Amino acid sequence: MNDLFANVDWGEIGQACLDTLAMLGGSLVLTVLLGLLLGVLLFLTGPGQPWASRWGNGALALAVNLLRSVPFIILLIVMIPLTILLVGTSLGVAGAIPPLVVGAAPFFARLVETALREVDRNTVEAVQAMGATTRDLVFRALLPEALPGILAAVTVTAITLISFTAMAGAVGAGGLGDLAIRFGYQRFQTDVMFVTVVLLLVLVQFLQAAGDRLVRRFTRK
Repeated sequence: MNDLFANVDWGEIGQACLDTLAMLGGSLVLTVLLGLLLGVLLFLTGPGQPWASRWGNGALALAVNLLRSVPFIILLIVMIPLTILLVGTSLGVAGAIPPLVVGAAPFFARLVETALREVDRNTVEAVQAMGATTRDLVFRALLPEALPGILAAVTVTAITLISFTAMAGAVGAGGLGDLAIRFGYQRFQTDVMFVTVVLLLVLVQFLQAAGDRLVRRFTRK
């Protein structure tokens, strides 16, 4: 076993796993909070909705689409000055979180908007007919009814963030992606590359299974 993984420093692998989980956890929480707000606003300002606004919806949609269209590796580099301003560094776990959130939040917002659009229109109209405020409509009808779709969106976004953390290793963010690039790619240590890829695959499978289970649990029969 030692001969097969001669270049693998298991202590370093363990630290890289912790760094990846820290980046994923921190960025996912912020992405869900920001993306949920953006998604709800995109829905509410759409045609036929309580806050319908052609210009407001158009501005939000344009901002979301622009951010979604920027390749993440470029976003990492472009955001370095802003990242330093926000967290004091562009390196390590802390330096990776701002671009991770900016890269993933627009993606999650669109998924949330789609989930809200799939809520039964009769349910929405019934709540509105009872004189509910927009706040009541969102928190008592839209979000509860769209919960399975939102949970599925969180799962997809979390898996997307894992791939983003791997790319963030190219600019010194740390984590499994950093090990794969520095040792597996630049030093041609295929055993390190193999271990990091397997660990990333295991993490993705775990997140997908957990997300699917939550979706099944909250889906109304």
